[in-house]
Amino acid sequence: MSTLELRAIEKSFDQTHVIHGVDLQVAHGEFVVFVGPSGCGKSTLLRMIAGLDTPTRGDLLIDGVRVNDIGAADRGCAMVFQSYALYPHMTVYANMAFGLENAHVPKAEIAQKVNDAAALLRLDAMLQRKPTQLSGGQRQRVAIGRAIVRNPKIFLFDEPLSNLDAELRVSMRAELRELHQRLGATMVYVTHDQVEAMTMADKIVVLRAGRIEQMGTPRALYEAPANVFVAGFMGSPRMNFIPASTARTASSLLPWVPAQAQQVGIRPEHWMTCSQGDGLALQVKGTEYLGAQRLLHGLLADGTRVEVLIEGESAPQPGDLMYFTTRPDRLHAFDANEQRMTQVMA
Repeated sequence: MSTLELRAIEKSFDQTHVIHGVDLQVAHGEFVVFVGPSGCGKSTLLRMIAGLDTPTRGDLLIDGVRVNDIGAADRGCAMVFQSYALYPHMTVYANMAFGLENAHVPKAEIAQKVNDAAALLRLDAMLQRKPTQLSGGQRQRVAIGRAIVRNPKIFLFDEPLSNLDAELRVSMRAELRELHQRLGATMVYVTHDQVEAMTMADKIVVLRAGRIEQMGTPRALYEAPANVFVAGFMGSPRMNFIPASTARTASSLLPWVPAQAQQVGIRPEHWMTCSQGDGLALQVKGTEYLGAQRLLHGLLADGTRVEVLIEGESAPQPGDLMYFTTRPDRLHAFDANEQRMTQVMA
């Protein structure tokens, strides 16, 4: 079993408090993603798990054992960084074997571990190449292979795909997910990209200013965000937020907007066209062609900017007036404290 538990973890740098009482449990074999904007504390948490930083307060347990005072080398964690951190003068084989050689592992065992990891990562034919002879994705696979050969209890990833181009990021996301399924290992992954979080995680932990705003499955966070911050952060394009008073002007929405609601949220993909008077009038300001869909940018009567995803080839023109509503179960209501109210079901 490779479990991880954080109990009331706090971290301060001098008088600056950056992590505020984080509690988290990661089950064996779980793929957990820390996501949030820059400065939210996700990398600081990862560094404390790795042993590169020490918590100011709280307990950090791996497999039920408190590891606050155990050094990074003895925790059984392997970390993959945003920069590949490969030795340019060494071959792929030497880069992957380096840590094992320093630990005085027998040469035959090193060869077995490196060759097994290379086969898993499709690096078999590249073991004698230098990092400069590899693509960005291949270099990242070497960095992952260097972690695999250590047979760690927990894999830690610190924004490992940030240096890759968009197409390669998509393919590497799939490769990492497949690797997790094959290894069955416990993994903790840090990213600022909510698309990475949604597509890869078993459990997402959304952080803001050193606190957990919400944690749960990607579907749970998408369908039932705890507050306005999570609702706006998870999902691409981001959720639209509309004053509740404006939503109540649409006859199709009026019955479903709670009296205490201050604003409602509707995702761009959840709008539906309707007849005049039933929905909200949207003046089109511009469109983006996305192939099977178009993203409309527009203004409601009160001046609120919204985005709407529509299907089909037709292209509304700037200045066109369209009317939109949504299903009651797609409407998210938030109170004066920006907390989610009970979702209304039709």
